[in-house]
Amino acid sequence: MNRLKLEHIIRAAGSIADDKEVIVLGSTSIFAQFPNVSDEFLPSIEADVFPKNKPSMSDAIDGCIGDLSPFHQKFGYYAHGVSRETASNLPIGWENRLIPIRNDNTGGVTGWCIEIHDLVAGKYVSAREKDRELTLKIIQKGMVHLATLLERIEALPVDSEFRERIKGQAHRDFNEMSISKREEESRIWT
Repeated sequence: MNRLKLEHIIRAAGSIADDKEVIVLGSTSIFAQFPNVSDEFLPSIEADVFPKNKPSMSDAIDGCIGDLSPFHQKFGYYAHGVSRETASNLPIGWENRLIPIRNDNTGGVTGWCIEIHDLVAGKYVSAREKDRELTLKIIQKGMVHLATLLERIEALPVDSEFRERIKGQAHRDFNEMSISKREEESRIWT
């Protein structure tokens, strides 16, 4: 997936739903803040979306441009029409921090994307292997700041014990990346 493909999905989803605003959940939302992220960095071929003002049209999006649709077969990527409940693992207030994508390629439709710190906090909750890999890449590339990430983790709708485990994992991940970076720099200078 890349930014142009996501813009195409936003345009198509907005057209199907007859909605000028589409919420983009999941990893592809990264393109709002980091438009030049490579296909290799984010190998996903799907974008999780729902129409902001007509969420009941998510099924129509899934049917028209979803997995195994003619759209998917033609372009090699697709939209997954999801519900608002898909965002249930994001930090409270995520809706207030959405980042827009809107340009000629989106055809007048605004794709509202999850802010990177909210995305990573949600990925810690999901804790699937692919989420873990993406989280580590994002941290390694310096795309998030630990202090902001910890604030978002504090706002997660999870119990306090789970929240503390996530904070501990975030600290370990940042420390691990910091150690790896120092080791790499020392190899360059020796």
